[in-house]
This record gives sequence, structure tokens and C-alpha cells, in this order.
Amino acid sequence: VLHVPIKFGKGFSEVGARQGILLGIQNDELFADGTSAVDFHPKMKPAEADIVVQGKLGLCGFFSTNLDFILRQKGIKNVVLGGFLTNCCIESTMRTAYEHGYSVYTLKDCCAATSVEAHEKAFEHNFGMFSTISTADEVKAAMTA
Repeated sequence: VLHVPIKFGKGFSEVGARQGILLGIQNDELFADGTSAVDFHPKMKPAEADIVVQGKLGLCGFFSTNLDFILRQKGIKNVVLGGFLTNCCIESTMRTAYEHGYSVYTLKDCCAATSVEAHEKAFEHNFGMFSTISTADEVKAAMTA
């Protein structure tokens, strides 16, 4: 299991956005290193064997991180995605994983957006082009089969 949290340094010097979600993150000083905003929820804390990928400074889990390097070094060919925001970070990471040649599985019941409608529309219109839409139970069953 790999976790790819977004985190910015004090002052947000890494962000140069002039519009959109990253500008909002910068203006509102969200996800600042050393604040509770970047802490894992107690139920989502990485297990000892999990890997926490560092360096996510944008929307995609691959961009600005060594995620691809880690996956390839470990011989991982399948990427299973869950997280927040369905129609932003998850979608960006899904598309990049697909373009890098991974088999991508997106967990519909383990993703969320800022609205149910945005979540449903992303899966309805986009996710099937770049991933196999799955559930946590389906993936667990496949892993134990």
C-alpha cells in the first residue's frame, strides 16, 4: 500500500498557480507542512509496511513524486486508487497511471468528491476510459483468490 499525500512548505513557494484549485490552496494556506491538515486520519494512518510517497505538490500522484520509480522498482503492474477528490487528484493520477502502462483499478466506494453528483459524473463519463471501475470488496476478493 502506498499513500501519496499533498503537502506544501510554509509560504507555499512551490505553488505558482494563477487560477483554479491550486490557487485556492495557496491563498487559503491549505495542506501546509507541520499543520494538522496534512496529518493522516487515525483510521487511514499508514501501516508499518506501507510506503508514504513524498513530494506531491500538485493534483497528480505521479507529477513531482517518485511514485513511478517506486512502482517499477517493486515490479508493480496494477494500480488501485482510492482517495479524495474523485474528479481531481484521483482522476489525474488515474490518467497518468494509465498512460504509463499500468493496469488501473479505481475504487468507486473509496473515493469522494465535493458533491455526490461530481463523483458520479466522473465515474459515469471518464473513469471507464482509463481504469476498471471496482469496489474495495471486489479488489479484496481478487487479491485473496
